[in-house]
Amino acid sequence: MPSVFSADNSPSNDGSLSMRIATDADVPAITQLINAAFVVEGPIFDHDRIDDIGVRDYMTKGKFLLHEDPAGTLIACVYLETSSDSRCYLGLLSVLPEHQGQGLAPKILTVAENFTRNANCHTIWLRTLSARVPPLRPFYEHFGYTLLEITPLPPVFHPKIPCEFVVMQKCLI
Repeated sequence: MPSVFSADNSPSNDGSLSMRIATDADVPAITQLINAAFVVEGPIFDHDRIDDIGVRDYMTKGKFLLHEDPAGTLIACVYLETSSDSRCYLGLLSVLPEHQGQGLAPKILTVAENFTRNANCHTIWLRTLSARVPPLRPFYEHFGYTLLEITPLPPVFHPKIPCEFVVMQKCLI
């Protein structure tokens, strides 16, 4: 059975959020979840956020942590990729639209930060699109993330509107 993590990094049977590391069998469900959660990017891109090949590619470099409801339905995930410079990239934080606004994202951040600390990383960083900054930057700042830099999108992205990456980070020590 894959490892299970909770918001306080202990076994979870008290109703706190528990997450497990994804396996290859989870790829289709992860793809569906991310695309459902990122439908808000419709005005920016003409395509799905990710496909099964993309999820598998991410899984070769890092880990997806998954949160399921009691029936075993995937309702949230986050991608984490540690690096040799004691940093961890946090990406693709996704919650099914019908479960958004219920306080899952802050709990996912806590689990992700604990996972990062346990991987001996001192900094966690993320990037969001400048077109999505108005709602997202204050959200992440509330949890201690600060603006690091603004960078151009790589050429593989083809946004319908001008946008850049807004890179934010949080020191965990």
